[in-house]
This record gives sequence, structure tokens and C-alpha cells, in this order.
Amino acid sequence: MNTHDLIRELRDSNGTKIVLLVADGLGGLPVPPNPGTELETASTPNLDACASEGTCGLSTPVLPGITPGSGPGHLGLFGYDPLEYRIGRGILEALGINFPVTSKDVCIRGNFCTLGADGTITDRRAGRPTTERCKEIVAKLRTIKVPGAEVFVEPVKEHRFVLVFRADGLGDRVNDTDPQATGALRLMAVGEDEPSWKTAAVVNEFVAKSNDVLKGEAPANGLTLRGFAKMPTIATMQDVYGLKSAAVAVYPMYKGLARLVGMDILDAGDTLQTKVARLKAAWNDYDFFFLHYKYTDSTGEDGNFAAKVKKIEELDAAIPGIRALKPDVLIVTGDHSTPSKMKAHSFHPVPTLIVSDLCRPDGADGFSERACRTGGLGQFAAKHLMLLAMAHAGRLGKYGA
Repeated sequence: MNTHDLIRELRDSNGTKIVLLVADGLGGLPVPPNPGTELETASTPNLDACASEGTCGLSTPVLPGITPGSGPGHLGLFGYDPLEYRIGRGILEALGINFPVTSKDVCIRGNFCTLGADGTITDRRAGRPTTERCKEIVAKLRTIKVPGAEVFVEPVKEHRFVLVFRADGLGDRVNDTDPQATGALRLMAVGEDEPSWKTAAVVNEFVAKSNDVLKGEAPANGLTLRGFAKMPTIATMQDVYGLKSAAVAVYPMYKGLARLVGMDILDAGDTLQTKVARLKAAWNDYDFFFLHYKYTDSTGEDGNFAAKVKKIEELDAAIPGIRALKPDVLIVTGDHSTPSKMKAHSFHPVPTLIVSDLCRPDGADGFSERACRTGGLGQFAAKHLMLLAMAHAGRLGKYGA
């Protein structure tokens, strides 16, 4: 019996409400002269109050020492083992914009980038163009035709787009063309098996033609591709947990993750205030709410310690509005750490807290990496968080006689 089968056997429907608030990239590191991390530096009276009432710990998104992407990080939080469910980012982006994916499709996440005269990448995000500018450039890419597949190009947000190839016999075991570094050349697509070689050939043809289309579009004069993926088979949150679930998120990828596991997508504005208002409006319609906050991650990736501190403080200011709805379980965590010191995702475990009437308070004096390190939850695998959420909501029965 696997974990999902056990949950199906033990789950109980009791009308309780669970809120999972994910501050993307929440965990950090000290940057001198700051003695603490971004979370420890921020003024967070509301999160600190939650910590004093609840139970804290550190979650490991995949395995100790492994740096997760956002896809594996979130799937773990939803209770899907990221080592078992290896889902490429392309399908998540495609689902996030509600692209009608078919069984013939290979979906790919695209980034516009800046290429130097020698062909090396000088800016992996092309200066973060506006979404309107992204749409203009995508319109030009749509003129590209390649033999062997139907091509779809869709704008996402800022420098991001979705590329979909549709044909019989395509595979998704293709390497990223993004070297994940500046000063490096883009990589050629290579397939690991015969169907994936077919995909790689189509990809390389498309990229070659894109060079001509984009050559006058600096700083967005190039593109990189990653996260090749076909549509996977995965059980829904309703099927596994018996929870009618909804997501409040802005960025398409996180909408895609939620849609993948069967959540309804609740559209809201870009601010935490509008998100909390949307949460309130839908409160009676769902059992489980996934509320995503992106900006703790983007400021970390920008290497801006002070800005990440400010975004954490903005997150803290939204906590009273969520608690006013009286969720039976409130969880605050991140999908991974993004220390501004590293300007990237990292392997560090993620601060996590649970607030519920069934919590065993652990004496935490605030919500921080240091407090969570000695908290009652200990250091645990993120894939077990939904078990803890269900238990603290009184939604799991006894196992065995």
C-alpha cells in the first residue's frame, strides 16, 4: 500500500477548512552586516504570533542537499513525491495558461534571453520585458514553421512563453537548452530515445529559425528552452484527500501546478489584499485553499536582501485577514529557499509552521529559520506536509486496530 492509498482508506470528511500559504523561496541566509536571514530580519508580528500558538519545523522539498525547482517543490507540498512524479515545467506552464494540451503534445517552457555578439548569454531573462512586449515578440515567433510538427507559441508573463510541438510519436526526454548561466552558449537539444530525438530535431530547427526572427529584438534577441514534458497521469486532490480544492495564484506556472492536481483556479488581482478578498468570497465553496505568494522568490533571485525583507513584511501584514476567516488549519511555508546571498534556489530546508486547535505548541519565540530548527515538527520531508494538514484538521482516522 502506498501513501495515497492509505490516505484514501483513512480520510474523513468533517467540514474543516485548510489554508496552505506558500511564500515562494521563503528560506534565506544572512548577508553581512545582517546577522540574520531575510525572515529573521523582517518585522513579522503576525507570523510570530502564529508560531507561538502553533508548531514549527523545517521541511526538505526533495532530499537533503538537493536544490528543487518550483515544480518539484510544490508537488511535494501537495503530497506528491517529487521523485515519483517528475513533471517537466513545460506542461505546468501550458496548463497554467489553460492551453488545450493533447496526448500528441510536447510542452516546453521558453525564456527570452539576451545574446552577445559571440552568441553567449548575457542576460537569462532579457531584462524582464513587459508582458505586452512578450506578446509582441511571440507574434513574430508564430511565423516559424518546421517540418514534422505543428507549432504553437503562447505568451505567459514578462520573459516567459510556452512552446508546444504537436505530432505523432514525439518524446519528452530532451535536455534543456538553457545552460542556467550567463557567459555560456546555449545547448543543442538532444533526445534520450528515438521519439525524443524526433522532438530534438524539431526543436533545433525551430531555434535556428528563431535566430533570424529575433536578431533585431535586443535585448530579447534569443531564447532558451527547458522543462520538456508530455501530459502526465496523476491523481487529483479530490481523489486522494477527498478535498474540494482551489488555488489563488498569479503566475501561470503555479496555476498549472494547481490545475494538474485538480484544483479550481480562482482568479484574483496581483496583490495579497485582492487574493485574501478572493479567498473570503470563495470560503464556503471549498475545503482546501492553496494561496501562492511569488515575490519572496523573485527578490531573492535578484539578490536584493532588503527587498525580500520588505516582501516578507508585506506577507505578514496579510496574515490577520486570513486568520479572520478562522481556518481550522493554517500552514505557512515555502516551496524551497531562495537566499538573496545566492541569487538562486538553494538546498536549504524551508521554515514551516502549522496553526490549529490540535497543535502541540513548541515554545517558538517567532517564525524564523532558527526557531523552526528546534520546533516540534523537526526536520521532515515536504511530501508529508499534507498528512500533517489532514491530521491537524481531524480528517484522518486511526490506522489499524
